[in-house]
Amino acid sequence: MVPKNISTADRVIRLLIGLVLLGLAIFQMSVLLLIFALFCFFEASMSWCVMYQILGINTCSCKKKK
Repeated sequence: MVPKNISTADRVIRLLIGLVLLGLAIFQMSVLLLIFALFCFFEASMSWCVMYQILGINTCSCKKKK
């Protein structure tokens, strides 16, 4: 299981960005924008960001399991 590192606010922002990118992908018939939109949806649903993981950033306020 991937550890969560995205807060609720970050998840909402990523979801909104994903919706905008999805709309642009449909409007412009762009596969690349569709891939970026799906990636944003993945990050929002999993509460995990690969860049945050690499940089050691954690905005999630959830408690760690011991």
